[in-house]
Amino acid sequence: MVIYSVLIISKSGGLIYHFDCYSVDTEIEKTLSFPLDLKLEYINQRITVTFGQRDGIKVGFALLAINGEDVNGRKLGDKDVLDEILNNEENYPINLKFGIPKLTTNEKIVLASMFHSMYAIAALQIQAPKNKDGSKSKSSCSGIEVLETDNFRLNCFQTLTGVKFIIISDLSPINPGSKESLLRKIYELYADYALKNPFYSLEMPIRCELFDSNLQTLLEQHEKTGVTTM
Repeated sequence: MVIYSVLIISKSGGLIYHFDCYSVDTEIEKTLSFPLDLKLEYINQRITVTFGQRDGIKVGFALLAINGEDVNGRKLGDKDVLDEILNNEENYPINLKFGIPKLTTNEKIVLASMFHSMYAIAALQIQAPKNKDGSKSKSSCSGIEVLETDNFRLNCFQTLTGVKFIIISDLSPINPGSKESLLRKIYELYADYALKNPFYSLEMPIRCELFDSNLQTLLEQHEKTGVTTM
């Protein structure tokens, strides 16, 4: 299992922590000939595959590099990537690297806020079940625990105080209990290294080197063995 990111969302919906652990497995590098059988468009400041899939390159993947040079935005040097490089037959064969686009900090903040709202909607109990005596049951919906797309899987664990711990990973088959155990272990690290830090204030971003290092060790151990004991 490859873990892409770990997010922690406060009870008010703010992103208070994010940790990226991207793997080279999410990047695909191919030498292609002219004309490209992929449709690329400039979307959200990224050159993105919008149509056509081949050799593991999927719709939604972003163009990361051309001939070993990183692509930032639409230009490579002083040339337009779409108009002057990819549409010019003289530049072929060409080496292109594609991968899952890395989220910017602003995009992660928007993602956290949106997921917080979606979780609240999913947890609504429009028609509360009734007990035999006619009183309303105290049971409640759990909200979103797993969300799966064609490219990734999202697992969420919410504490009793409303803090959400989120793991974004690949689609490898895995025991559901293993993900839950990992999320709870991250919660323990949060309690040990963030909440017990006298300089940390609730609802504020987490900046703690001990938390960072222990989380990285935990994720590396889990990715190699699937075990979360530390």
